[in-house]
Amino acid sequence: MKDLVIIAERIAAKLVERKQTIAVAESSTGGLISAALLAVPGASAYFLGGAVVYTRDGRRILMDIQDDVMKGLRPSSEPYAKLLADRVRERFSADWGLSETGATGPTGNRYGDAAGHSCIGIAGIETVAMTLETGSSDRLGNMQVFAATALNFLLKNLSR
Repeated sequence: MKDLVIIAERIAAKLVERKQTIAVAESSTGGLISAALLAVPGASAYFLGGAVVYTRDGRRILMDIQDDVMKGLRPSSEPYAKLLADRVRERFSADWGLSETGATGPTGNRYGDAAGHSCIGIAGIETVAMTLETGSSDRLGNMQVFAATALNFLLKNLSR
């Protein structure tokens, strides 16, 4: 967690300096991304809220993404990560939206992704996404790597 907070401190400094805000929708990281951002003193200046969107019901209830929107869209994909980032940004009226969705392990998910697969989305100036494949079935290790990658991806996009 300490490694995540180090990245979050850099993110916090940029957001506070710009007077910008962020909201997070994460899945397989289980709240680690939000926890890192909230561990920085003064987080209320930039962190508006977040959700662990782990199930279909969570997606519908927390993000108001109904089943008809998901037609032809596979969870744990870059297009879905972009949608989730856009939606959390909209719902919280934040400057930035960050999302993560994947398969931590020890097995893959029901969509055919192997353990160690994660897609991360960022909605800000533009909406972008990336895919990470760790090749590992270590659930806790993947959660940590997914969260660190998401935070670093956000930091990179904040630095543009």
